[in-house]
Amino acid sequence: MQENICSIPVNDVFLPKDRCPMCRMREMLEERKAEYITGSAMMEPSVRIQTNQQGFCFRHFEMMVRLGKRLSNALILESHLKQISEDFIPSAAPKKPDKKKMAALGTMIGDCFICRDIKQNMENMVRIVHAMWLSEPEFRKLYNEQQFICLEHFYLLLNVDQKGLGKYYQTFYEETSELTGSYLQKLTEDVHHFASMTDYRSIGSNNWAGTKDSIERSIEFLTGELIPTDGIEEFEEDE
Repeated sequence: MQENICSIPVNDVFLPKDRCPMCRMREMLEERKAEYITGSAMMEPSVRIQTNQQGFCFRHFEMMVRLGKRLSNALILESHLKQISEDFIPSAAPKKPDKKKMAALGTMIGDCFICRDIKQNMENMVRIVHAMWLSEPEFRKLYNEQQFICLEHFYLLLNVDQKGLGKYYQTFYEETSELTGSYLQKLTEDVHHFASMTDYRSIGSNNWAGTKDSIERSIEFLTGELIPTDGIEEFEEDE
């Protein structure tokens, strides 16, 4: 399989064949962006202007605190809080709320500098996946060997740049649907089995059949987010 600057990270992400590869790709991009924001971007005025205006969601604030230095985070927060004070909530507030400012505040609250960047980059990555699936038989085989494609990325893979797949869109749809659909069926069966094992009629049985983490796996499939599974093996039936 030939590799170039674009394909190397994609191949690296798909090789483990564990979880949804697009979720792993997003996580890789998020961590790199969080490290950049709390690192070299601190000295880039154009980036600071954007982060002051947009802010970050909780997920990415948490990532920045975990991956970056506390001083970097403090400086980012200092300028962002100052921007909010100047734009929306000055110390000497007017007697009546400004409707335009309130609307702008609502937009900012729902915004995130990293989310915007990741959305654009993930769409670009989907185009690369499409191109590799079309041109590299080995990658296509690797694609079809994945454990599953989560619901969010099933949608993304099938709705970004459909024209780029041309006449092969239907085949790509069928292969991606097989990855997502077969895992969805397995999850449905596992959750059903798990629920039946917690029923009073199953008291005394220990035939969990690997379904103790079915709740966490289902949430990961639906949201793309991992929930720690520590302690699941010690699960006890509800009384």
